[in-house]
Parts: sequence; structure tokens; C-alpha cells
Amino acid sequence: MDKLTAMKTFVRIVEVGSLTAAADMLNTSLPTVVRTLAGLERELGVSLLKRTTRRLHLTDEGAQYLERCRDILASIQEAEDILVARRTEPVGKLSVTASVAFGRQYLAPILYDFLERYPKVTAEALFVDRVVNLIEDGVDVAVRIAHLKDSSLVAIPVGSVRRVVCASSQYLRRHGVPEVPDDIRGRDCLRHIGLVPRNDWQFRVGKRQLTVPINSVMTCNEIEGVVQACLKGLGLGMFLSYMVAPYRRDGRLKYVLEKFETEPTPIQVVYPQARLMSNKVRAFVDECVAKLRRIKFD
Repeated sequence: MDKLTAMKTFVRIVEVGSLTAAADMLNTSLPTVVRTLAGLERELGVSLLKRTTRRLHLTDEGAQYLERCRDILASIQEAEDILVARRTEPVGKLSVTASVAFGRQYLAPILYDFLERYPKVTAEALFVDRVVNLIEDGVDVAVRIAHLKDSSLVAIPVGSVRRVVCASSQYLRRHGVPEVPDDIRGRDCLRHIGLVPRNDWQFRVGKRQLTVPINSVMTCNEIEGVVQACLKGLGLGMFLSYMVAPYRRDGRLKYVLEKFETEPTPIQVVYPQARLMSNKVRAFVDECVAKLRRIKFD
């Protein structure tokens, strides 16, 4: 027997509460509906419905099977809708979020290209150094640099970042290269409040964590200000590697104490879990994942 047709028939019978009404809605005959239900019950070896002269009642087995049938049929419909959505042009408002520095440096260029490719999409970008609640704030996609615990979100890994200590060549020439974490005690250090909320830096020595107090000669709430101070040779700075990777590559900054770094943190493209994503969200997620995975963040 056609199991999917039988499932659809069973679900429709329950929804309308009548074999006759189900036949009308399925555009088939009453005998066909009766035979389909009987064949399904025979194949399963259980009774799904109790029939009286006036009403139909689900058996316990019927109630359990109904739930599974609805899940299966919904999954099939979702798969079909996704294929249809991929053939249509994305349209409507797209809302994305990331931290300020990451959003400006990496997510914004992806968004610009996306909007050029799909002119029927409008965008709202929220670049803030706080965690935005995607569901409550109605945000479609986020890039998070964190270990995520929220099971209501789908997270796709695209890379990882290190927590690095770096300085300009001129600073290191004047003050020497620190060889172990304790060497930074008393050194001039630069602190970004969002990344380092207290006057200490975390390191890993073997399997243990080590906290070293720092002498902050400059504290700033905006990451670019701290990066520029580090480039000018005002002190050592601790950053997420993506923030300073371009300056390391061009030789203006050098990483130190690399073997004492804490565990890398994953970068993930995140969106709310849902049975069906709109085609604009799916297209943007696919583009984000593909482009971010090609970037070296360290």
C-alpha cells in the first residue's frame, strides 16, 4: 500500500472527524477512504480509531501514531518547500547581528554583496558588543564567537579565534619580548573593557589556568582605539586574533606568549531553530558559511 497516502488519509479523518468528510476533502470516494484506513490498521496490527454511530475516537495507539504521522508529513512538506524556495528570488527584510569589530570587518562585506545580488532584500544590521536574543528581538542570523548552550538555536561552525597577546616591533625592541606570562607583570598593557573586564589576563600553563595581573596604561571601551594604541607602541595588548590578524600579516604587530594561550573559541553562524527557513535567510546563511570558512582568523 502507499504508506504516505494512508498517513495523509488517517490524519485528515482525525482532523475533520468523519470518514465521509475526509473523502470529500481528499476528493475521493468513501469506500476508498474506508479501505485505506482498514489496510493501514491491518498492516500496523492495531486499531487506530474506535467507531461509533456518531463519532470517531482515537485509540491510545492511534494518538501516538497520529503524532508521528504529522511529524513525517510536516518534514516532507518542509523538504518540498525548501526546494521551491531555492528556485525563487529572496525578498523581504533580513536582520543580522554580530559584535562591532567582527561585524564591521567580516559580516558587513558579505551583507553588501548579498544586497547587490538580491535587490528585493532589505537589511537591518545590528553590530553591538552584547548578546542579542534572536527570538525576542526578531533577528534572523547572528555570528557568535562563543561556546553556545542555547538548544533553540542552530549553530554552524565556520572557524575559531585565539586570544592573543601582541605588540609592535618598536615596543618589543625597547622593552624586550616576554617569554613567560609572569614577564608581563609591571609592563605597560592596553585593555579593552569588553574583552578584558578586569585588570588581569588569562593564560594556560600545561593543563592549568594562570591569571596574571596587568598594569593598564590605557583602558578603552572601543576595540579600534586599543588596536591603534598597540600599533603606536604604547604597550602589550590582548585581543581576539581576528581583530589584529591583518596587522600581524603585514608585520606591524607580533604575537608573543603563543604557547600559553587559552583554548580557541569557535566562530558560529547562528539562527533560530525552525521547521522552515525563508529563502532569504537560507541563502544568506549559506553565503556566510561559505565565505567565512575561507578566512584565516589568526
